[in-house]
Amino acid sequence: MPSNAESEAMIEVILPDGAKRQLVSGSTGTALATNISKSLAKKAIAIKQNGKLVDLALELTDGAAVEIITIDSPEALELLRHDCAHVLAEAVQELFPGTQVTIGPAIENGFYYDFAREQPFTPYDLEIIQKRMKEIIDRNEAFIREEWDRQEAIKFFESKGEVYKAELIQDLPESETISIYRQGEWLDLCRGPHMPSTGWVGAAFKLMSVAGAYWRGDHRNAMLQRIYGTVWRSEKELAAHLTMLEEAEKRDHRRLGREMDLFHLQEEAAGSIFWHAKGWTLYRQIEAYMRHRLEGAGYFEVKTPQLVDRALWEASGHWDKFRENMFTAETEDERILALKPMNCPCHVQIFRQGLKSYRELPMRMAEFGSCHRNEPSGSLHGIMRVRAFTQDDAHIFATENQITSECKEFCDLLLSIYEDFGFTEVRVKFSDRPDVRAGEDSVWDKAETALMDAVNASGLEFELNPGEGAFYGPKLEFVLRDAIGRDWQCGTFQVDFVLPERLGATYVGEDSQRHTPVMLHRAILGSFERFIGILIENYAGRLPIWLAPVQVTVATIVSDADQYAREVFNQLKAAGIRAEIDLRNEKINYKVREHSLAKTPIMLVVGRREAIEGTVAVRKLGVKEQETLALSEAISRLQIEAKMPIGL
Repeated sequence: MPSNAESEAMIEVILPDGAKRQLVSGSTGTALATNISKSLAKKAIAIKQNGKLVDLALELTDGAAVEIITIDSPEALELLRHDCAHVLAEAVQELFPGTQVTIGPAIENGFYYDFAREQPFTPYDLEIIQKRMKEIIDRNEAFIREEWDRQEAIKFFESKGEVYKAELIQDLPESETISIYRQGEWLDLCRGPHMPSTGWVGAAFKLMSVAGAYWRGDHRNAMLQRIYGTVWRSEKELAAHLTMLEEAEKRDHRRLGREMDLFHLQEEAAGSIFWHAKGWTLYRQIEAYMRHRLEGAGYFEVKTPQLVDRALWEASGHWDKFRENMFTAETEDERILALKPMNCPCHVQIFRQGLKSYRELPMRMAEFGSCHRNEPSGSLHGIMRVRAFTQDDAHIFATENQITSECKEFCDLLLSIYEDFGFTEVRVKFSDRPDVRAGEDSVWDKAETALMDAVNASGLEFELNPGEGAFYGPKLEFVLRDAIGRDWQCGTFQVDFVLPERLGATYVGEDSQRHTPVMLHRAILGSFERFIGILIENYAGRLPIWLAPVQVTVATIVSDADQYAREVFNQLKAAGIRAEIDLRNEKINYKVREHSLAKTPIMLVVGRREAIEGTVAVRKLGVKEQETLALSEAISRLQIEAKMPIGL
């Protein structure tokens, strides 16, 4: 007769390198890690089973592709932050009984948890909460997953006065399993996964701030208190992040915007920008550069109306999907007009004027389009998140077999432009169909396949960003990394089979029949306002000389040099250099400090000797040494340094 061991059912799993392991049926991720090596078992915190991140204690399924996740794996940070949010919630409820917990996700660089509590949390409260969190981590409480009956879970949380948790459970789909995670005596509604225990969170965390947040993000709901925190694998990583935050604060575009006299914001025009002369010079310089690059790439520029009847937005599908973000006005004849939140439907209207032939495609239509979106007041942030903005928007009307070549040309153009602005690290994300979308699945299949083929042909590496496509088509997102390691999503490229069909755009093909063009939505900067904010922070205000609003300041040491300073200033202006002059009766060191604070790249200092000799003392921002040059040589050098990268 066979032994018990021989009669045990077995399963087989496949490791990332293709190797197969046989295990007893019912084995968990822990058993697999131990089977591979004891050292791996000590480092394992979770597994990926068939691409999905799950608890280490989950039973493995036969034939599954399985990867062991350790604290050094890329996926570990999200687990770490999720677990730290649970530790925060437990600490708060231990210290402040009666506080309700709501939701607490991992976010980029950290986590938060929203609490319902009448008394506000103070900075001192954060200190004692952090201390209690360390105690919970030291307890090394195991995370244990349990599945509960829906009604029992609702009754349990209601009996504890946890009405928010009860509401969350009530609103979950009937098909969804109600999973609860315990850590010691404390428990929470959670889908998971989690690391094996709280001890894995470690000591490299810090509570950062408290802010208000509406329940479920709806201003009609109760205001909650959101505690933000950050957590990292090591004290070294935490220290590096905190240093980056300190540097980011120094670079805050709002402060630098004031110091450089670029713009201001005020409550009477919340979400809109008052551009000062220097800020508008910077804006126009970027616009001129972009216009030149687009013209060189075969785009033609158009301008479309600000106010458009709701009928067009209904036809395009934006009224159903985007209505709450539109500003509207009613005319005396009761027509509803909307300030355009995007340009695409208007560009289709231009395309539809007159009969188009396949010979005219691709047609590249660009607009520096002024748009308005009714962003919540709490989300507004300097010039980075506003209600009135200008997109460097363009739409390419093309045939299906032109998608790949247009995508490649666009990617080349985009990367070249980013490099001119000083950004050389660019990541690409492929965002596919969202839950809420327009168009049939068959159309989405075609659009996603076309875009995937196009990005592969472009030779760009990319990462998948599931469910984050536009409502009318999949898209590529281009993410810049700035000087202090922050990522900014700016450019996009979207394949759209839906909108041109909805709005009746057609062209005559080689077969003399009418066909619907593919519409390729694309942007490079995203919005001028946000991109300018990114530039200011990336360069800490010390913009490249070709972008600087004031490229050179002529400053006098003594009043005897005033007339010569005016001659220098006039020659600079004649040479096309953006210059200003400072003849104030102030000491030169005071002038240098003031213009350095304004981030003027170059100062030409003149005194009696310079006036006699026809020279200037050249001081560059951030450089202690100065160089004395003949005026003509200084101007020649400045003309070269101040030139746009494209040589306008």
